[in-house]
Amino acid sequence: MSFSSEVKEELAATLPGAMHCRTACLAAILTMCGRVVLSISDRVGIRIVTENPQVAKTCCALIRKSFGITPECGVRAKGLRGTTSLYTLAVFDHDASVRILETCCLLAPDGEPAASLADTAERLCRRSCCKKAFIRGAFLSSGSVSDPRRSYHYEITCADEERAAILRDLLRSFDLDAKVTARKGKQVVYLKEGEQIADALNVMGAHKCLMELENVRILREISNSVNRQVNCETANLHKTVGAAVRQTEDIEFVRDHGGLGQLPEKLRAVAELRLENPDASLQELGEMLPVPVGKSGVNHRLRKISEFAEHIRSGKGGEEEWTI
Repeated sequence: MSFSSEVKEELAATLPGAMHCRTACLAAILTMCGRVVLSISDRVGIRIVTENPQVAKTCCALIRKSFGITPECGVRAKGLRGTTSLYTLAVFDHDASVRILETCCLLAPDGEPAASLADTAERLCRRSCCKKAFIRGAFLSSGSVSDPRRSYHYEITCADEERAAILRDLLRSFDLDAKVTARKGKQVVYLKEGEQIADALNVMGAHKCLMELENVRILREISNSVNRQVNCETANLHKTVGAAVRQTEDIEFVRDHGGLGQLPEKLRAVAELRLENPDASLQELGEMLPVPVGKSGVNHRLRKISEFAEHIRSGKGGEEEWTI
C-alpha cells in the first residue's frame, strides 16, 4: 500500500465528531467529486463517483451518521481490461438530497445552486475545526502525498481555479505555504517541504502517518548529516594528501638538483621529515621537530621550500639571486 493510501485509510477510519465538521468534510467531497442530478420533473438527486474506496466509505458514513440516510452504493470496472474500479454513491430521494445540499450550503433555500463555492466555504469554515475538516474531505477526494522515503510532495487536484484558490487559502490559514500550478487542464494545490507536509497531515488528523513521516525525516536528516561530514572529511583528506604529494615532489626535486644543502637548517629539517613521513599531517610534522612548531609554522617552511624549487625550475639558480 502506498503512503498516500495509508493516509486516506487513516482519515477514513475516523469521522469528525461534531455535526458542523462532518458537514464541512462532506461538502468538500461533494465539491470535488459530487454531482447534482436534476430530473425532467425537477427532482433533485446526488451522485458521487470515485476510484478511491476510502472516499466512498467516508462519504457513505458521513451521510448515514449526519442525516440518517443510507446512499445506494455500486461498483463497476473501468477501462477495457477492468483493472480499475469506479465506486458510485447515489441519493435519489428528492427531499433527502435537498436536505443534504442545503445543509452543506450547496443549495440555496429557493432551490437554486449556491452563489459561489467561495461563499459556501466561507459559511461552512468559520471555525478552525471546520477548516480542517474541509481540507480533510478535499484530500480524501482528490489528494495525494508522496512516499517520504523518496521525496516530499503533497497535492490536491482541483477542477478549476476557484476550488484551488479556496483550498490554497484554507491551507495558508494554518501557516502552510500552499501554492497553485496548472497541470493537464487542472489546478493543483501543493506543498513541497517535509515540515510543511507534516503540518498538513496534522491539520487533517492523520497522526499515525504523521509519526511515520517524522521518523523518515529524522533518519534522512541523520543520513544527510553523516554524508556531509564524511564528504567534508574526505575532501580534507584529499586536500591533505594532494598537498603532501606536491611538497614531497618539490623536496625531491630540490634534493636531486643538489639544493638541500642550500636550505637553512630549519627548512632542511622539515624537508627531511616530510620525505621520511609522506603521510604525516602538518601538525604531526611540527611535533617531530627538535623544537616543536605549530601547523602554520610547518606550512610556512614547506611553502618556502616549494618557492625555492620553483626558483630552480625556472633555471635562474644561484644563491645570490635567491634569499630564503
